Amino acid sequence: MKLTCLSRGKGFYFPPCHMLNVCGFRILIDCPLDLSALAVFAPIPPGFSAVQDEEDFGHSVGESDGCESGNEERKNIEKPMDAKALIRSEPWYKTVANLHLWNLSFIDVVLISSPSGMLGLPFLTRAEGFSAKIYVTEAAAKLGKLMMEDLVSMHEEFRQFYGSEELGSPHWMKWEELESLPSAMKEIVLGTDGIELGGWMPLYSAADIEDCAKKAQKLKYAEVACYNGTINIKPISSGLEIGACNWTIRYPDGTIAFVSSSEFVPSHALEFNYNALRSCDVLIYSDFSSLDILETANKGSNYTAPEDSSTSSDLEELLLHADESSEEMDKLNFICSCAVDAVKAGGSVLIPIGRLGIMLQLLEQISICLESSQHKVPIFVISSVAEELLAYTNIIPEWVCKQRQEKLFSGESLFAHVELLNGERLQVYPAIYSPKLLLHWQEPCIVFCPHWSLRLGPAVHLLRRWHGDEKSLLIWEEGMDSDIALLPFEPKVMKMKVLRCSFLSGIVLKKVQPLIHILQPKFLVLPEDFRQQIISPVSDSYSVLHYSVNETLKLPTLKEGSELEITADVISRLHWKNLQEQNLSITRLKGNLVMCDARRRILYSDELPCSNSEPPLLSGALDLQKLLTRLSEMGIGGSLQEGSVTTDGLSDARVLRIDAPSEALLEIRSTSTIISAANEELAFHIRDAVNSILDGT
Repeated sequence: MKLTCLSRGKGFYFPPCHMLNVCGFRILIDCPLDLSALAVFAPIPPGFSAVQDEEDFGHSVGESDGCESGNEERKNIEKPMDAKALIRSEPWYKTVANLHLWNLSFIDVVLISSPSGMLGLPFLTRAEGFSAKIYVTEAAAKLGKLMMEDLVSMHEEFRQFYGSEELGSPHWMKWEELESLPSAMKEIVLGTDGIELGGWMPLYSAADIEDCAKKAQKLKYAEVACYNGTINIKPISSGLEIGACNWTIRYPDGTIAFVSSSEFVPSHALEFNYNALRSCDVLIYSDFSSLDILETANKGSNYTAPEDSSTSSDLEELLLHADESSEEMDKLNFICSCAVDAVKAGGSVLIPIGRLGIMLQLLEQISICLESSQHKVPIFVISSVAEELLAYTNIIPEWVCKQRQEKLFSGESLFAHVELLNGERLQVYPAIYSPKLLLHWQEPCIVFCPHWSLRLGPAVHLLRRWHGDEKSLLIWEEGMDSDIALLPFEPKVMKMKVLRCSFLSGIVLKKVQPLIHILQPKFLVLPEDFRQQIISPVSDSYSVLHYSVNETLKLPTLKEGSELEITADVISRLHWKNLQEQNLSITRLKGNLVMCDARRRILYSDELPCSNSEPPLLSGALDLQKLLTRLSEMGIGGSLQEGSVTTDGLSDARVLRIDAPSEALLEIRSTSTIISAANEELAFHIRDAVNSILDGT
């Protein structure tokens, strides 16, 4: 087995990506997009023509002000970080750069752990030679498809503005243009090592999304899918988002548990089912979110393993303690109070948060806060897929937490947006230029819309409208460089309040070690970054290995031999012979060897042994003097011929010649003995004599 981490990702919106080799099959785990890289592109400016915009762009980056050495000066003098430094072109999208170093046609299986991990999948399914089997949960497949469709819909605005796509690489990919970018933007485009330019791709089409969706096999939680009879794959709820999952991979020699970003006590999605991962042979831990939080909150601290005396119940109580959930609820309440204060002051609120669970909870809490304050303002949700998305989230009880399921059993809706829609306190529109929205538009208001990158969709237009209003509020999630993200909106005159917030994106560091103690794997595989943060266990209950990005880690072989299942009807027909010297019993076995349900099995065949026409299987060294004595007792005379030449002309064998009752010849080699006789009955008697001296069957 081998593991290669292709990318550690950047949190919720850009999950990690791995390549796992099991039984000769290559398994790709997640295929995300780094949509935060869209920050280097300028959003479409309202009231500008493409021709005028190109002229301004050309003057800002292409002219040398009459100097012959303009190109050299441009390389030496970094362009200032302002709106003119942004790339004015139809955006391309940054995929996992290291994935393009692999031959996509050699990928056998793709596992999708979350809707965000699916956004780059159409790039694979449209690639020539790609034929891998894709597994994803039903809910993640639906939500991921809606997210991709919304992305294509928002991108269409760029295509209408810039016209048809350029042939080949766009102008901004020319090296002289890349060199002129400010260093912060250049790092986004090229990466810290300057090798990530190959990961940029033009966006897929709606047809590519449909083709991708058709190729994916949808699974329910705990539903087993068998690939090629060799690997059993099963999704396990992770609690991070509706439809998000961890994976168990069972193959003939063991079981692998793959843990992605998870949440123990979620307030909307089905809980993290960690019990389904117990006693696995290999546990691959792929949740970097706790490290991301640690880097910003408390660098250098680490977490010590719990005491050996800690009981399983103590550890489980620690895991299920809802301290993170209460913190998340406090954040949501604070955000809602800030939003209500803004609309009370006469400002509007823009919420371009892309997390479905957070958006649904904010809708609930904001409506409650507005009602308690007796302040009525319209709440808008603007997205090309909003209506379908909200409808879908109210018919998926098996994918939500138990508290939400109980609401459904009591006759309530899973989420509060149903009542808000019925009471017309919430209005949903497909686009910001929708005629019905223009008819019902009212300020101040609260707007939920895409996109959190602040480069696509309705958020761009609303930010341009409200960025100079000191009473208005932007509720924006961490994950992007705010200096670059806000460049197009005149940060020097930006009066709009900005509330930046972060939400739980995985397992907090203090719960990692207790989780590992409960799961008790034989081998634990952690990111290299955890080496200083997670102290290895004192006991030898499991071994720890560490992996780094773009390095292949060879995982240990779990079993020296292979297990083989034999059906009862085959066992009943076996004839055993004892080997006295080795204290073993052996038998000849004939049947059909098959791989089924990740197990090797022998099925019954009509051609069973015990026929005189079949040579026996013998073991041990043949003592020729004992053989001559045994033959003499059976009335067969013979002698050892020294220096005789064998029938095939080789001299590494000894020859025993039989002359009574008829002629026969034995050629004895180190690995085999050949009996040649014209009389078949004599040949069988000689074989029985050899068999009586050697152990065989």
